[in-house]
Amino acid sequence: MIPVFIWAPEEEDPWPPGAASRWWLHQSLTNLQKRLDSLGSRLVIRRGPTLAAIETLVDETGATAVFWNRRYEPAVIERDATIKKRLRERGVEVDSFNSALLFEPWTIRGKTTNAPMQVFTAFWKACLEQPEPAQPREAPRRLRSPAAWPESLSVNELRLEPVVDWAAGLRASWRPGEEGAKTALDNFVRSGIERYAEARNVPADSGTSRLSPHLHFGEISPRAVWHAARAAEVYTRELGWREFAHHLLFHFPMTTNEPLRREFASFPWRHDRRLLKAWQRGRTGYPLVDAGMRELWATGWMHNRVRMVVASFLTKHLRIEWQEGAYWFWDTLVDADLANNTLGWQWTAGCGADAAPYFRIFNPARQGERFDPAGDYVRRWIPELTRSRETYPPPIVDHDAARREALAAFEEMRRARARQ
Repeated sequence: MIPVFIWAPEEEDPWPPGAASRWWLHQSLTNLQKRLDSLGSRLVIRRGPTLAAIETLVDETGATAVFWNRRYEPAVIERDATIKKRLRERGVEVDSFNSALLFEPWTIRGKTTNAPMQVFTAFWKACLEQPEPAQPREAPRRLRSPAAWPESLSVNELRLEPVVDWAAGLRASWRPGEEGAKTALDNFVRSGIERYAEARNVPADSGTSRLSPHLHFGEISPRAVWHAARAAEVYTRELGWREFAHHLLFHFPMTTNEPLRREFASFPWRHDRRLLKAWQRGRTGYPLVDAGMRELWATGWMHNRVRMVVASFLTKHLRIEWQEGAYWFWDTLVDADLANNTLGWQWTAGCGADAAPYFRIFNPARQGERFDPAGDYVRRWIPELTRSRETYPPPIVDHDAARREALAAFEEMRRARARQ
């Protein structure tokens, strides 16, 4: 067996991996190399185009079969279908497998309509009626190696890490790779899962599993997580939202850039680079929003409750279109996942499947009082608040005025829809 990684980000256009994802990928590939070395194997790294790279390796090695684990992004689905067709025409055995999801997206459909499901509760109920996901098999202790190995690039030659080293916070916060994923899961099951239902909404508490980047990069299987945490229904339901995101992306691939609810195509968004920049830098004057944006910049991650607050602030207080937020998260999150990023932003903006209504507008001050009552999370990421407020900016918008304007914009969209 010859393990291969092919780097072809241009084939994922318009969503090639962002800066934080590339940093994680470098660490993940390095750890995978070490793991394969321990099994008596190695990792062969090539650059794309993917089809040409695979055909070259088939010629060099005399391979008779090519296998991979499926991905579900629209551009990758189309690419992989072409690769399968071309390899089979050459007489090469080729197959792909599901390792990234609990259930294949095309297997969950409405019972009466046979249509893709757009309401999470009904979707997850249908998932739970399926046969339970299988237990992962034990990893092999050795892998059979070829008599001669094909040439390989080094991980460093892919130039995934930043030229200017801004990743110190990521290194301090994460342990990419299979062992890091196993440790995170073990720690969560041992000490976090029992209090997850309450702690998951407290950003100052380490009450979430933090498995999302490990799941995205395939360092741990969702089936492994499912079987380890199956007794915690609140947590496995979050795995269900992950499944729902991939289900929606598979059936509605245009939603990466377009709203699922078509009426939002005429929503009167505001285009203001100054306000957008203040949001990106954590300088909005709303402490919970700014703490979240600074946590994101420093660690490549943000607590889920705070993600909802900062997304609501961008799309409703600032009335900046959700795609701008999706682009920023895509570049800065270590767990940037196209399906989940799309679902999260469309859900908050009110334009996606089973979305929060647009007129439900978070008050960021009250959210802070409710979920960070002692201010521990805010003080951690906005230290100037503990010294003097003189260096902290005033609010860039007034909450009450912004809320009225957002509701007026929503009503304008509804009237425009009614006139059509």
